[in-house]
Amino acid sequence: MTPIDRTHHPRFQTRLPVVWAAWLVFSLVVPWLSCEVAAAATDPFLDTLRRKVGTLPATRAITHGPKFHWFGYYDKFQFDPTDRYVLSMEVDFEHRSPRPDDVIGIGMIDLEDGNRWIELGTSRAWCWQQGCMLQWRPGSDREVLWNDREGDRFVCRVLDVRSGKRRTLPRPIHHVSPDGHWALVTDVARVGEMRAGYGYVGIPDPNRDAAAPAESGLWKMNLDTGETELLFSLADIARDYPTKHPEKSKHYFNHIQWSPDGSRFLFLNRGRGVGTRMFTAAADGSDRRLVHLASSHYTWRDPKTILVWSRDYVLVDDNASLASTILWRAPNGHESYLPGNEWIVTDTYPMGSKREQMVYLHHLPTRQFVPLGFFASPEQYGGEWRCDTHPRLSRDGTKVCIDSPHGGNGRQMYLIDMKDILANPPKPATPKTAQ
Repeated sequence: MTPIDRTHHPRFQTRLPVVWAAWLVFSLVVPWLSCEVAAAATDPFLDTLRRKVGTLPATRAITHGPKFHWFGYYDKFQFDPTDRYVLSMEVDFEHRSPRPDDVIGIGMIDLEDGNRWIELGTSRAWCWQQGCMLQWRPGSDREVLWNDREGDRFVCRVLDVRSGKRRTLPRPIHHVSPDGHWALVTDVARVGEMRAGYGYVGIPDPNRDAAAPAESGLWKMNLDTGETELLFSLADIARDYPTKHPEKSKHYFNHIQWSPDGSRFLFLNRGRGVGTRMFTAAADGSDRRLVHLASSHYTWRDPKTILVWSRDYVLVDDNASLASTILWRAPNGHESYLPGNEWIVTDTYPMGSKREQMVYLHHLPTRQFVPLGFFASPEQYGGEWRCDTHPRLSRDGTKVCIDSPHGGNGRQMYLIDMKDILANPPKPATPKTAQ
């Protein structure tokens, strides 16, 4: 494996090209279109990286056709605590929006038994990008969570995979606290009304004509009892943090994530006339802070610091100063810290003539990164039903699971082994000798 030197690579020594910069400006105004525009962009550094890459790590398919499989977003536990079982969703169509009567399968893959599929249930509440919020409950080696639709409401199913016992919680989850006791809940009908591919269909938004309704907001739900509390509403944020033209703004909340210690959480306030604003709040919804503008993907580094992609990968301090520090420059991706915070794994959108999505590691001590693979995404995977790789880490941090259609049999899941790379981190780059 040949590491790429970030400090000397021309891609990282210059500002973004005009085409990329134009996309960035546009994405700040219309964030829900940014991924689609990015897929059409080209970037010469991709070919440069390919020429410098040695042997890529082993990548193997863990699902196969005729049905299609994926997991979606990257900020939750896909692997069980032993790293033997990997959760997945299953569907028999692609390239169109979900309909209210579409049912997907929920299952887990046994990596130690020939990638055997184990059926767990079904869901009628899902989207292409974030799925049905399928995940292992933090702190548990037996409970799996996912969202579903029951009558005229969205709910969360809780399944004990050992006993088969199932219970239902009264609201759909978005992100679960590190101790596994609390889930943050957003208005998925509102999200579905505002941005295709991220909310659910089947139940219309009752406040679709309201700019910032008091009935829509963020809730916190007890995963043991189902008790739910509204922490704050869209009306609260619109009032306390008015936009430049409130009369033209229409708000929603999405992309919520607890801090590593569960003391705070972040959320994005988006919408027409709103752009994208990142806030954080205390676990009870108090002490709300506007910490970043024009935010895209994110992950907490520690309880006080957030890594955000915003033109570059930047570190944001949770102190409401709106200050940020550039960590490295690269196209937009979905980032996660490996255990120990020495490495970051992330990806890109389709780039270049082959529409390749790169998954790579960034080594913070040496400021270099190592490609893990280049995965072609056919043109029909675009817009709402695109297939982002969304790299998700195993619990021990030595493997990463991705979604990709590069194998020619639709979106399937692939496992990349990183053990050899992590055992032999890159050496610091040798400075160029002055001429």
